[in-house]
Amino acid sequence: MLKMLIIQGGVLPDGSQSRSAPKEQTIDLSEAPSMSASRSIPRSGAVQSSDYPFSTSPSTHRHGSISNSPSFIFSASQHGIAPDVRQPKVLHSLDSGDLRILLLENVSQDAIAAFREAGFQVDFHTKSWSEDELIEKIGTYHAIGIRSKTKITARVLKAASKLLVIGCFCIGTNQVDLETAAKIGIPVFNSPFSNSRSVAELVMSEIVALSRQLVDRARELREGTWNKVSKGCWEIRGKTLGIVGYGHIGSQLSVLAEAFGMRVLYYDVLNIMPLGSASQVETLQDLLSNSDFVTLHVPELPETINMIGANELQHMKNGSYLINNARGKVVDIPALIDALKSKRLAGCAIDVFPSEPKANGPGTFNDQLNSWTTSLTSLPNVILTPHIGGSTEEAQRMIGFEVSSALTRYLTYGSTMGAVNFPEVDLRPISADQTSFVRVCHVHKNEPGVLKKVNHILSDHNVEKQYSDSKGDVAYLMADISGVSDKDIHEMQTRISKTTSNILTRLLS
Repeated sequence: MLKMLIIQGGVLPDGSQSRSAPKEQTIDLSEAPSMSASRSIPRSGAVQSSDYPFSTSPSTHRHGSISNSPSFIFSASQHGIAPDVRQPKVLHSLDSGDLRILLLENVSQDAIAAFREAGFQVDFHTKSWSEDELIEKIGTYHAIGIRSKTKITARVLKAASKLLVIGCFCIGTNQVDLETAAKIGIPVFNSPFSNSRSVAELVMSEIVALSRQLVDRARELREGTWNKVSKGCWEIRGKTLGIVGYGHIGSQLSVLAEAFGMRVLYYDVLNIMPLGSASQVETLQDLLSNSDFVTLHVPELPETINMIGANELQHMKNGSYLINNARGKVVDIPALIDALKSKRLAGCAIDVFPSEPKANGPGTFNDQLNSWTTSLTSLPNVILTPHIGGSTEEAQRMIGFEVSSALTRYLTYGSTMGAVNFPEVDLRPISADQTSFVRVCHVHKNEPGVLKKVNHILSDHNVEKQYSDSKGDVAYLMADISGVSDKDIHEMQTRISKTTSNILTRLLS
């Protein structure tokens, strides 16, 4: 039997020597795990989740899951700790009263439930609102959640006297005037990755449908015409897919396409390591001239508007196909119609358009909306869908969770991690047992001397922690102050708000 002898020294907790003799204890190690037993050895520098079962702050992790900061997760029972130790304290704005949230465009019901569970008042509408409707009604709301149809313009923001935050329950944020929002202290959050798989799967289905002319055959049969043909119909195995924009959607699509036996090329303004056997090409022209299918996955930027025009279409292979599930303005539609009519292209699939109807319903997609609508809809082997790339139950549920979490974190903790137009700042949470604490959330102009003025105001109190960052003309400071009375809090907010650089100051307690 292998034994270990432990001698407990006679030292008391106060450091003095005990008068009792040291104790000996023998432990049987024969039943302990063998030193040669198989064990998991972490790579150098790796942190094991079993060692630290909570998220650290600040967190920048946005891909595939939601950061739990600032309300970290801690498994108390696992570690023999009382379950109420270091629980995060839910903070409330001192001057906003009950927070009201306006949700438009039929956002996920899970998001509505999450907001109500957090104690917010929620007004929900299935349709988008016009600019005039928003200007009339937005003044009573502290937060707004939209999808892609509602436009948050500078005029709307001017009327939004109480608005603190905007949530885009989608990938894109071009429907919001981001610069104006930042300048008046309003961060904008979106969900850049949650619908990536849904879009990638839609593209694969469109590739198969175009290569087999499925939409035309289905329409003909519904009209009573039996038209069994194989001419112009192809397997996609062995064909080349060209992906423009190798981000989260493009890279997932790359893997799916290779599983179908396709060869994958991609073009991106950045040098990106490929997944699988995909190959990056140096120019867009190289990709267009070597691809049987070209699919677009780029944001709408000045440099991407009409990036596929008449010249680019001429570089595509004869009989190839174009797919656009990105943004409506990245393709010159009249030029695309000409390429389809001339048989340069054998078909196309379009899910996004320069102008889109504001609501569902018959007759809404017409020539008044886009002058070329009739010309496009009359062409063969053209798949047109109403911006449904991310419209799956799974994607909408994940988007609802991600954006509602981001808005709740900002409203209740001040965290701007993940904001697209704002400095990303976070602090570890104030715990429930820390009383007489206040969190200062100070949005200000990015100019010299601001921190000196603010810290002078805070100098009579104990600053527990502080963090600041800037983005463009806007900066954001978070600070936790302890040992403050109600009188101190109101005086602190008044003084900070009166500084010349102040944009918006909130105190949470």
